[in-house]
Amino acid sequence: MKKLFSLLLIVLLASPVLAQYNTGGYSFDRSNLYYGIRIGFNSSSISSDSPLLDASSARVGVSLGGVVGLRLSESHPTFLESGLYYIQKGGKGKGYNVSLNYLEVPVLIKYGFQSSSSDLAFLPFIGPYFSYAIGGKYKVGNSKQSVFNNGLYNHADVGFKLGCGFEYQMLYAELGYQFDVTDISDIDDAAHIHGFFLHIGVNF
Repeated sequence: MKKLFSLLLIVLLASPVLAQYNTGGYSFDRSNLYYGIRIGFNSSSISSDSPLLDASSARVGVSLGGVVGLRLSESHPTFLESGLYYIQKGGKGKGYNVSLNYLEVPVLIKYGFQSSSSDLAFLPFIGPYFSYAIGGKYKVGNSKQSVFNNGLYNHADVGFKLGCGFEYQMLYAELGYQFDVTDISDIDDAAHIHGFFLHIGVNF
């Protein structure tokens, strides 16, 4: 993982040099396909009426992914973006911590607004996401156990993401909020996960 983060850091530092030859993924004057790398953080929590599931204090995790986007219209800067992310979510309850590690596929619609005085572009977005938990821990004191072996949480989750992206040449950043519409609880009491995220990266 450390090697992967080092590689992404090198790409981000080299992007101003690469930008001399490429104006980035969101070229508003032509139809195009773009690719991107994303790395960032998210602050999530789990809300539930169950004292076993409620983890309403925020937990910070990392996210890492790759995206691909396609312009949908020649006359309007509308884009469809999807990809694959590894995301750490969860929350903190009274005396316990919950960590959930997801593989997530978002399907986002973006619309671009480009500044007339610079290469800066603003791209608000909204769309669903589909995720599957590949691991997770329920920690009480020094004791840890799988959240799936103890029958507390489901693997699958579906929800929505919304926010705004900012691009300058190849450099990209976005801030958003996501919330699920499915119940991630494996018991009678419902549980829902939600939180904010911040990503940075590059578009090619």
